[in-house]
Amino acid sequence: MSRVGIHPVEVPQGVEVKIDGRVITAKGKLGELSYERTDDVAVSMEDNVITVKPLSTSKRARAMWGTARARIQNLVQGVSEGYTKELEITGVGYRAAVQGKSLNLQLGYSHDINFPIPEGIQVNCEKPTSITIKGADKQVVGEVASVIRAMRPPEPYKGKGVRYANEQILRKEGKKK
Repeated sequence: MSRVGIHPVEVPQGVEVKIDGRVITAKGKLGELSYERTDDVAVSMEDNVITVKPLSTSKRARAMWGTARARIQNLVQGVSEGYTKELEITGVGYRAAVQGKSLNLQLGYSHDINFPIPEGIQVNCEKPTSITIKGADKQVVGEVASVIRAMRPPEPYKGKGVRYANEQILRKEGKKK
């Protein structure tokens, strides 16, 4: 029994969900997203509630049961509320700024890094040391945040680098004489 798959997905007001064969499409105020389910699960909708059921008792069907339900939940939440990731930059001279459709990062290298912002993603820099990434697709928001963090991951001695806002950096003690 899937711990995630047994819960139905509630569709909030203002979100329109269409099930067309294997493709589930959600449309809301933040855009339109779709997901193509596998043949191992069945998806049905009645009275603004989406339920996912496995079609067999195989291990793959049980695994895809929870996965399909989570992906559908991400679609519905993405088009209604959206997703946000926050990054913080720590280090002397490290800063970020949005210039048009690219993010300009100064991370201690000999050159600036211009990161192109993908379609459907909004990047804001309220302060030069904080980056907020917003979008409807959870996977794309997380991937953009991960790519930006990987440009200068936080180092354990001084904590310099790009980190998530809620991330704890395990600090190490320096060399002793």
